[in-house]
Amino acid sequence: MASSVDFVTVSKAGLESSPVADALAGLRANEARYFKNKYDISFSTEPASEVKSLVDYVATVLLERDIVIGSMPLEATEMMIGTVRWTYVFYQSGLAVNVLYDLEPGGKRAVGFKLSMGMDVPEELATKFKFARQKSKLAGEIRGSYFVIKGEY
Repeated sequence: MASSVDFVTVSKAGLESSPVADALAGLRANEARYFKNKYDISFSTEPASEVKSLVDYVATVLLERDIVIGSMPLEATEMMIGTVRWTYVFYQSGLAVNVLYDLEPGGKRAVGFKLSMGMDVPEELATKFKFARQKSKLAGEIRGSYFVIKGEY
């Protein structure tokens, strides 16, 4: 069952098993605020177990760079904005992965990684990416990186 993410009153619901649940909840709320402000869209997530196809889709795209996320997925969501498909998976470790995929040929296509405050860089990403830091009122400090998708998904 989908639950709308409130960025005014941040909730850990669905993320309680994460060792950085507060920071991950802030990161999820930060994403919700972005979509509300930029696109006037409500950001809703579902338990990863109920939307396995989204988790599998993100895992397939990550294989382009031989990345397999070792952490358990907790929540996932997907939105279509125009011709752009946005897919998010939030992992127990505090990692958030998003796939931005424009269905139009030549459009933007990228995978973004965001690390919750207090989590270490996962081994599967540590040697492949450098992470930039960003301050967030909701999430504290977010470290992020990305790569451009080359394949067709």
